[in-house]
Amino acid sequence: MQEAQVIRSLSALAHEARLRVFRALVVAGPEGLTPSVLAEQLGIAPNALSFHLKELSHAELVSQERQGRNVLYWAAFPAMNDLLAYLTENCCQGAVCTPADASSCNC
Repeated sequence: MQEAQVIRSLSALAHEARLRVFRALVVAGPEGLTPSVLAEQLGIAPNALSFHLKELSHAELVSQERQGRNVLYWAAFPAMNDLLAYLTENCCQGAVCTPADASSCNC
């Protein structure tokens, strides 16, 4: 992962509402959520949610697809795993430092 992409991703997540949106999409899994469900679930105004989803999409942490009249959003799990791998690749000077049962999301 390139440093510029890491900075975009971390910048996008460095906002309370965007972090909450991203976490809700991670919990939803590959099925994703519509903006109306996200807005209701998180108590975020629809126009503010639209802005936050745009920022997360620009950072390539969220994907979207139109399904009929709805737009469905879901977390971009490969990008999330790449970011986590980048942040931990030199952890503990290359020694294993996580429990054996810890793993990345295979969604």
